[in-house]
Amino acid sequence: MSRPSFAFSGYLTSIFASLATFFQASMSRALMSRCWSPAMKSVEMPSASSFSNGGTKKNKRREVCPAGKRTEVVMSRIFGAVCQNGYVVRDIRAAMNHWVNVMGVGPWYYIDKVKTDYFRHRGQDSAMEMSVALANSGDLQIELIQQRNDAPSMYKEFLDSGREGLQHMSYWTRDYQALYDRALSLGYKIGHEGQIGGEKGRFAYFDTQAHPGTVVEISDISGSKGSFFEHIRRVAAGWDGADPIREVGGR
Repeated sequence: MSRPSFAFSGYLTSIFASLATFFQASMSRALMSRCWSPAMKSVEMPSASSFSNGGTKKNKRREVCPAGKRTEVVMSRIFGAVCQNGYVVRDIRAAMNHWVNVMGVGPWYYIDKVKTDYFRHRGQDSAMEMSVALANSGDLQIELIQQRNDAPSMYKEFLDSGREGLQHMSYWTRDYQALYDRALSLGYKIGHEGQIGGEKGRFAYFDTQAHPGTVVEISDISGSKGSFFEHIRRVAAGWDGADPIREVGGR
């Protein structure tokens, strides 16, 4: 077989160089979307007006999870970083044991009866009762929830549909009202919402499920809840397997 001409060889070299540049840029974008340096305190996120004022962008700073040396972040252009995966289960103690013994995740901070200031399901007051367990895997918090009665809630809806497991992803904020109002302005509908430990302990679940695990929760961490979440993260980072389930009196 004859060798390609010098001109054709140069053409191939140019093509391969362009492909290399393309893949390098693609990999850089992928890494940037997943990596977060300790010096990075916030990221630029589009405001509600960027969706409705003819394409003019007005960026608003959206805080990422306040978790020290955060190394990996899954971002939403609307809500910021995913800070928690929430699992709705039928047997919370069995679930904790699985996460400890099979997944190697812990320790678990277990609240047998969470005290809510109020809880509303689709706009109506509901006397929902639940047990909650919290632990961290790296910077991602894992939440286990078992509802203890038959009061209306999105947890009950999830179980009644025959499902169990990952139900929601939670986004945390220190400016809860602004994020709440923005979500409503963009057309998000509240499935249920409540408050724990005062006004700085609010949370809301939006009715966004397309498949299990895609319910969006936003949670206010500007008060004591945020400090508790940070404590759980720090303890998990140095956990040696001792005392895997730690019962606490409130969340």
